[in-house]
Amino acid sequence: MKVILLEDVKALGKKGQIVNVSDGYARNMIIPKKLGLEATPKNLNDLKLQKANAEKVAQENLEAAQAFAKDLETKEIILTLKVGEGGRTFGSVSTKEISEAAKAQLGLEIDKKKLQLPSPIRNLGVTQVPVKLHPKVTGSLKVWIKEA
Repeated sequence: MKVILLEDVKALGKKGQIVNVSDGYARNMIIPKKLGLEATPKNLNDLKLQKANAEKVAQENLEAAQAFAKDLETKEIILTLKVGEGGRTFGSVSTKEISEAAKAQLGLEIDKKKLQLPSPIRNLGVTQVPVKLHPKVTGSLKVWIKEA
């Protein structure tokens, strides 16, 4: 019997796959536990429509992330650090502070976990901070660090 899997089943397949199992296994295990459906023409058509819809949504998310990345390239944030003698800074700027400044200055909600800062910023000047917006899209935000 051909079955469309609704969830990942160990040793059988992943969600959305069509697998061939014995009739008893399908009737007694897969279908009652809502792990899969019988592969009827109606169910196969529904699966095809769901996959098409999922692809469309994924494409829209990708395009939205690309548009946001372009918009982000033109934006900049200004932060201040205390500076001592010889230009040494006291403290540093972390992703949390950058995220809060983006919300306050630009009105943008950027999750601090999406900011890919290798180490906290400890120097004055301009720094380009990469922002992971989508698995395939990384934007860049300009952060100005000025003396307080």
